[in-house]
Amino acid sequence: MRAIEAVAPGGPDVLHVVDRPDPDPGPTDVLVQVAAAGVNFIDTYRRSGLYPVPFPHVVGSEGAGTVVAVGSQVTDVAVGDRVAWSAGPGSYAELAVVPVRETLAVPPGVDDLVAAALPLQGLTAHYLVSSTFPVTPGQDVLVHAGAGGVGLLLTQLAVARGARVITTVGSSAKEALSRAAGASDVIRYTELDDLTTELPALVRELTGGAGVHTVFDGVGRSTFDASLASLRPRGGLALFGAASGPVPPVDPQLLNRAGSVYLTRPTLGHYVATRDELTWRADELFAAVLAGTLDVRIGATFPLVDAAEAHRALEGRTTTGKVLLLP
Repeated sequence: MRAIEAVAPGGPDVLHVVDRPDPDPGPTDVLVQVAAAGVNFIDTYRRSGLYPVPFPHVVGSEGAGTVVAVGSQVTDVAVGDRVAWSAGPGSYAELAVVPVRETLAVPPGVDDLVAAALPLQGLTAHYLVSSTFPVTPGQDVLVHAGAGGVGLLLTQLAVARGARVITTVGSSAKEALSRAAGASDVIRYTELDDLTTELPALVRELTGGAGVHTVFDGVGRSTFDASLASLRPRGGLALFGAASGPVPPVDPQLLNRAGSVYLTRPTLGHYVATRDELTWRADELFAAVLAGTLDVRIGATFPLVDAAEAHRALEGRTTTGKVLLLP
């Protein structure tokens, strides 16, 4: 099979196309013919060495496809089943071994590309609005990178829960996408000279001086200070990513001065800690897609062999929605 290996820590150029023997599933795994693999910022963190992983390694952890073999102890998934996953290491490949515990049954009516695009970003958006800082009717929330994959899903889910959503984006085209997802107000951060002071001022102007109840921030270093300053007293900041780089260590007194606010750095694994929780979140997401209330935007697809170009596009913030690789 063909696969994409990161041969050493570094930029997109360390991604190489390699030929590997077809893998066999372990006793509690399934082997999947990959229809599409999701491209995510966590892949770039691992490739760059920001997150420690062994090298060389086959990149990617998300995808969808058809089961072609099952392990000896697998009883609830069969050859021919369509599955998706968010935690299957080595997904940038024609074949992927996925732990059966991580598989999500793809319902009829959801195509392979949507199935591959939804797991990681959809589950992330779901846990943020339902569990980390549960969104309730009448709240004001701020979502950074509102036209990104998570941002578009977050906006839709928060609006469905009755919130007013303010987003930040980097262009007029991205503003249009964010508004189409339900954002009431969109701020183009590229038009601000000083994000740290001007963004909170605009947010407070939009909220009658109060600030937002919650900020969902997947950008990190460049937005963190502005996010903290945009909160109302006792508001919450969910720092769930670091697209612009990791946030430096934080003095807890900053939370006091910002209004006794809450800060958390959540990760998906802790919100799908049991099979029941994983399937609950996935079932709600697939049901919303089938009902037409959740639109999964696929912003770009690349051939598997062009994985390096896909990483450049993602890191260059030129993409919207979900980026997929097609074997």
